[in-house]
Amino acid sequence: MRTLARALLAWLAALSAGGALAAPAAPTAAALPRIVVAFANEQHAPPPPAGSSGSRYAGGGYAVGQSAQQQARRVASRYALHEVASWPIQALSIHCVVFEITDGRSVATVLAALSHDGSVVLAQPLQEFHSLTSGADARYNDPLYDLQTNLAVLGIPRAHERTQGAGVRVALIDTGVDAAHPDLTGRIARVRSFVPGPAPPATALRHGTAMAGVIAAVANNHIGIVGVAPEVRIEVFAACWQLEAASDAATCNTFTLAQALAAALASGAPLVNLSIGGPADPLLAALVQNGLKHGVVFVGAAAGADAPFPTAIPGVITASASEQPAVPRALAAPAEHILTLRPNGEYDFASGTSVAAAEITGALALLISASPTRLGADTLAALLRDSATPGGAAPAGAAADAPPVDVSVALARLSARLGAAASAGTLR
Repeated sequence: MRTLARALLAWLAALSAGGALAAPAAPTAAALPRIVVAFANEQHAPPPPAGSSGSRYAGGGYAVGQSAQQQARRVASRYALHEVASWPIQALSIHCVVFEITDGRSVATVLAALSHDGSVVLAQPLQEFHSLTSGADARYNDPLYDLQTNLAVLGIPRAHERTQGAGVRVALIDTGVDAAHPDLTGRIARVRSFVPGPAPPATALRHGTAMAGVIAAVANNHIGIVGVAPEVRIEVFAACWQLEAASDAATCNTFTLAQALAAALASGAPLVNLSIGGPADPLLAALVQNGLKHGVVFVGAAAGADAPFPTAIPGVITASASEQPAVPRALAAPAEHILTLRPNGEYDFASGTSVAAAEITGALALLISASPTRLGADTLAALLRDSATPGGAAPAGAAADAPPVDVSVALARLSARLGAAASAGTLR
C-alpha cells in the first residue's frame, strides 16, 4: 500500500506538471476542502489480436469499472462528500476521485475515517505544487526589468512603493532626446536645442536618450524597462552633439552649455542633470553657482582631475561608479552595463559615470517628491550618503569599491526626519 501511495503521489505530481489530464479548478480561499480518494479498478481485457505487442499501454479502452463507480458513490454518501472530478489510472489499476468535504469536518478527520474503510485504496489531501524558478518582480510588467540589476542594488523597487517621482521636473542638459521613444511617452515635458545647425536625426541623440531612460523610463507600460524615477517630467536642454553615428561620445562648448544652463535656471526645474565633464569654466561656474544660491540641485559625473566641471564646484553633487574605488564625497551607483534606451524604440547597455549621474539624479528626484518641504542639496546628499552600506573587505592592497546608495533606506530616514519635525511642530 505504501508503494502504491508513493506511486500515486508521483503520478499526480507528473500530471500537475505536464498537464496531460484536465484537473479540477484550483479552489478559492472560500472553497470547500478537497481530498483525493482512490478505489481498485481491476479490468480483465480480452486477449489482444495475434501479432500485437501486448503492451498494456497500447490500447485506449481502459475505463472505470462498475464496482469502482459503486464504491465511489457509497463513500460519497457515507462521508458527506461531493464528487468534483474523477479519472482512471491504468498504470496503477485504480480509479481516482476528487471529493469536496461538505459537512464542515476537517480534512484530517475525514482522512482518518477513510483509512478504516476497506474499499478505499488511498486517501490524501488535494495538494498544491509550485514552480521553483525565480519569477519576475510582480511590481513591474516591463519585459526587460529583470535585466536591470542596478535597480535592485539601489533599492528602487522598495522605494517605488512610496514614490515614483511624480511632480518633480528634471532639467537634462545633454544631447537631444528621442522624445518619440515609446518608453518615454508622457515623460518629456519639452525640448529646447542650443546646438547650431539643422535638427539632428533621432540616431544622433544616443547619449541624451540613454540618460533620459535611466532617469524616467515609464514603468508598468508593458514596454522595455523601468526608470529610477518613472513619473518625473524631463525638460531637455540640448547643448551637446554626437561625434559618431554608433557611439555615445558627444561634445559641447561654453557657448551652448551657457545657453542651456541659463534656460534650465529660467525654467524653475529644481534638479539639473549634467552627465558631462570638462575643464574649469568661469562662465559656466557662475551660472551653476547662481542656481545653487536659489536652491537648484545639480548632479555631475565623476571625472579625472583634468575635467573638474561641474563636480569641482562646491555644492554640486558628484556621482561615481560603485564598481570603482570610492571618490571622496561622491554618491556611488552601478555604472557598468546598465540597460537603458536607444533612439528609434531600441534598448542597449551603457556604462560610465554619466550613467551613475543619471541614476543619482533619479534617486534625488524620488527624495524631492517624497518631501512636503524643499530640501537643500546638502540634506539630500546626506540622506543618500548615509544610506550606503559597505559590502565587504577589498582584496589585500586594493582600494575598496564605493558602496552604492540605497534609495529605500534614504526614504525611510527622510520619513523619520519628517515625523520628528511634525512632532516638534517645525515642519513647514
